[in-house]
Amino acid sequence: MQKITTYLWFDNQAEEAAEFYTSIFDDSRILDVQRNGEGGPGPAGTAMMVTFELAGQRFFALNGGPRFTFTEAISLYVDCASQEEVDTLWAKLTEGGKESQCGWLQDRYGLSWQIIPGRLTELLSDPDPARAQRAMMAMLGMQKIDIQALEDAARG
Repeated sequence: MQKITTYLWFDNQAEEAAEFYTSIFDDSRILDVQRNGEGGPGPAGTAMMVTFELAGQRFFALNGGPRFTFTEAISLYVDCASQEEVDTLWAKLTEGGKESQCGWLQDRYGLSWQIIPGRLTELLSDPDPARAQRAMMAMLGMQKIDIQALEDAARG
């Protein structure tokens, strides 16, 4: 088991969210569902805790009720290898959610994600500060990251 595991608090959608997330990412699966018994705390038979893996990384999801909600203060960062991967993940994760700025989005459960191509990091770290700045300015005007537009901006 990994030493540090992300623990996600849902109102009552932990199992639904885990099924949704595992359908999107390769090397993903639901590992365990702990269900409520007759004594609660939720309705008997409903999921209380779901353990799942996304791209080989373990997560816990709890149906803890509406006391706490997700904010942008925590996000899941996805390092994408291509524009195709960015486009695919963006489309799936924004379905029922909302787009934000600079590669950020909130999914239908309110969880924030950063869908970032590795090329963005390379451009922002360019040894030529003018190229890096042009790429940064282009990124700041984007919702979903567009690698070609970043490349064009960096070139000037």
